[in-house]
Amino acid sequence: MIDLYYWPTPNGHKISIMLEECALKYDTIPVNIGQGDQFAAGFLKISPNNRMPAIVDHDTGISVFEGGAILIYLAEKSGKFLPTDDKARFEVLQWLFWQAGGLGPMAGQLSHFVSYTKETVQYAQDRYANEYDRLLAVMDVRLRNREFLAGDYSIADIASFPWILPYKRLGNDLDRFENLRRWFDTMKVRPAVRRGVELGKDWRRDETRSDKAHAIMFDQDSKTVFDAAQKLDE
Repeated sequence: MIDLYYWPTPNGHKISIMLEECALKYDTIPVNIGQGDQFAAGFLKISPNNRMPAIVDHDTGISVFEGGAILIYLAEKSGKFLPTDDKARFEVLQWLFWQAGGLGPMAGQLSHFVSYTKETVQYAQDRYANEYDRLLAVMDVRLRNREFLAGDYSIADIASFPWILPYKRLGNDLDRFENLRRWFDTMKVRPAVRRGVELGKDWRRDETRSDKAHAIMFDQDSKTVFDAAQKLDE
């Protein structure tokens, strides 16, 4: 049995989709990021970056934080969605890291300036909108002659889909990207993908819009880290 520390965000969805695709048994432990659950001492022991998702595998006693690392762990545990052949494996891994280092952070920053700032910061919004648009084009070109990012369906696709899902809210139009649109439409009808995205959908995510939640999620610095770490010593 696996404990999934989770909140219904794109980063959370990466892992819920993977668990559903692998048909692994798991319990969901909500980490309400608008209420500060990510700073609890018990969670800090599992995720020292104070971020979800994270997992604890009770079969092995191993805990893992960071979405990319979790996806690799679950792929190796289940024997699914990550080839063992070196060439095919690195085809997947390079696109997984592309998502972790590019698509996710750029879309996340764009989402922040679109949905969470109290005033419009036009330069920042344009900067991240343009980069998100560029990354969608990178995916579109990659998908011109293959069904999925690394050829066969893999953790690279699972990692990327949740950050394409909010494209409308982020001000883009997938109809501009023929190959990406085909991939997206294929992904969204997979039963496991649908179940993963639906997990926690009815939770009160509107709480993240309050001033208190905004401060908890975004007004963080080194003091936040040290204050959370101090709880481990108490």
